[in-house]
Amino acid sequence: MRNYGQHNALLCGIRAAENEVIVTMDDDLQHSPAYIPVLLDKLASGDELVYGAPLEEQHGLFRDAASTITKIALSSVMNAHSARHVSAFRAFYTDLREAFAKYTGPTVSLDVLLTWGTSKIGYVLVPHNKRAAGNSHYTFRKLVMHAMNLITGFTTIPLRIATAIGFTFLLFGILILLYVIIRFLIQGGVVPGFTFLASIIIIFSGVQLFSLGIIGEYLARMHFRLMDKPAYIIKKESNDSNS
Repeated sequence: MRNYGQHNALLCGIRAAENEVIVTMDDDLQHSPAYIPVLLDKLASGDELVYGAPLEEQHGLFRDAASTITKIALSSVMNAHSARHVSAFRAFYTDLREAFAKYTGPTVSLDVLLTWGTSKIGYVLVPHNKRAAGNSHYTFRKLVMHAMNLITGFTTIPLRIATAIGFTFLLFGILILLYVIIRFLIQGGVVPGFTFLASIIIIFSGVQLFSLGIIGEYLARMHFRLMDKPAYIIKKESNDSNS
């Protein structure tokens, strides 16, 4: 019906696939189709999901930095070392789709969904060519947002970080209270200075707002899930290979 995003479109295609193995790749040909047999050979060696990891990415400084951030996020979500080698060039057994057959969320990360079905993940190094024409729609901002969606959409790590930060500053506050009490008992006076008090208030207020922001992200995702917005809508189906 419209452009729902790359991963949503791939999810639609994967669910419609009929053969034993599925291969996905971008249409910019930065990964050569000639290396598909290499992925299939690795797949036949015992892995159930194989990535074509680029020998050297050809995106540019900011795009490469954003890709690194995304892969770090994937590592935390997928809990797999091979997440650092994730790419759009992948081969896997069609049976893996059964693990996410009932997934209906609007936010789709194909790489995360695939790990729901297997932990046998491998990779092979393949050349990564420069883009022949056009520009990628994955800007630095979009990739960073994608990383945020991964972290907040498929893991509770941010909530745990907020808990850890809150506990750390609780201990910090207790230490400050002990310092004030001890100084009062020894010197008979309170800690002077508006700057000191204002700094403490600002620090604790910032931590509270940070924690509320993380909780808000999760509440927003719960809200969108309750809306039951589909990952994609098919306008027309065709079995004509020439269409």
